[in-house]
Amino acid sequence: FGPNGSPGAEAVRHVLLSGAAEPFGPKMEALLFAAARSDHVEQVIRPAVERGSIVLCDRFLDSSRVYQGVTGGIDPAFMDTLEQVAINGMMPDMTLIFDIDPAEGLRRATLRRGTEAAADRFEKETLAIHQARREAFLAIAEAEPERCIVVDAAADPDAVENVVTAAVFAA
Repeated sequence: FGPNGSPGAEAVRHVLLSGAAEPFGPKMEALLFAAARSDHVEQVIRPAVERGSIVLCDRFLDSSRVYQGVTGGIDPAFMDTLEQVAINGMMPDMTLIFDIDPAEGLRRATLRRGTEAAADRFEKETLAIHQARREAFLAIAEAEPERCIVVDAAADPDAVENVVTAAVFAA
């Protein structure tokens, strides 16, 4: 979930996951995500890329585009500007979008966390919002096919692994 891996990003991630920023609205969440992402880029990603390392991120700019921009209703121009500041030129070469029906995705999330743990700030939202997010991710993939690869996450785990492996090694 979201940018993490650096102390600053982890601190902001905690605030966001706890729901403490939710009352301030999606624009505040977008600003916090941008701050966390900027810290993660400058403290972790950029130094690794400069060393010649391959960097893998679980969620990056597309998550903010979708969660705060599309389903949060934030003006696209504001999101574009915020994105440019946050990533400061560190655009991914490849993005894998794991596509699954939102109802199944939520079922899996519940299984992962167990019935004792509460859903996080984003998992607790309505199925309609999750469907809108799915459509937004697929629209990004359609608009940027040179970067985005859609993976059918409902497929057998071995098939998913094979698609991911083929995509990574073809790059």
